[in-house]
Amino acid sequence: MELDFKLDEFSGPLDLLLHLIKENKMDILNIEMEKITDQYMEYLNKMEEMNLEVTSNYLVLASELLYIKSKMLLPRPKDDEEEEEDPRSELVTRLLEYQTYKEITKTLKEKEELRKEIYTKAPEDMKDFMTEGVNITDELNIDDLVDAFKKFLLRQKENKPIHTQVTEKEVTVAERRKRIKDIIFKKKKVSFFELFEDYSKEYVVATFLAVLEMAKAGELTIKQEKTFDDIICEVGHGK
Repeated sequence: MELDFKLDEFSGPLDLLLHLIKENKMDILNIEMEKITDQYMEYLNKMEEMNLEVTSNYLVLASELLYIKSKMLLPRPKDDEEEEEDPRSELVTRLLEYQTYKEITKTLKEKEELRKEIYTKAPEDMKDFMTEGVNITDELNIDDLVDAFKKFLLRQKENKPIHTQVTEKEVTVAERRKRIKDIIFKKKKVSFFELFEDYSKEYVVATFLAVLEMAKAGELTIKQEKTFDDIICEVGHGK
């Protein structure tokens, strides 16, 4: 078999050995030692030809392979009635263990990538926003606002998927509060949903909490004339 793989794509000698077994479509429990050993040594020779450093762990495994190969080539005495242990057994055990760890590592990396798309935040007691200090009209309570916002996000997801990822720049409630205050004081009246210029999870959570904090402080009022009408944010008369 011609060596057509990259020399730096293996994490160690066992990784290389598993690759050779797979490429040769061998049963890991019945390794053809002569063939595998020759290909493994060919790999090391190629490294030396390219002036690449052959680390000690590759050389240690090479000596083990040569020992197992030679032991399997030696004829057994005819009068040896005891069943001799397969010289490959210890190597097979190590390969099976390594293969298991490798598969687990792959699964963990996949879960890590999925976890990067999840934005977490410490839970907050929504009762703080449901006190009399929150300036929301009688026709519109905090639950109505949350329900309307959920439906809005659902529509956005149907129109264009929200791509989320962990960003280096953190979006804070204070930053969003300052920006919303500028918009409200400039326009005097604006749709609640116009305040969301970005739909990343960090931005959405920070903006929603900023609106609630501003409503509680009386910096804006939230109104809805009729059910299903647009939700309007206006300049408040609080602090």
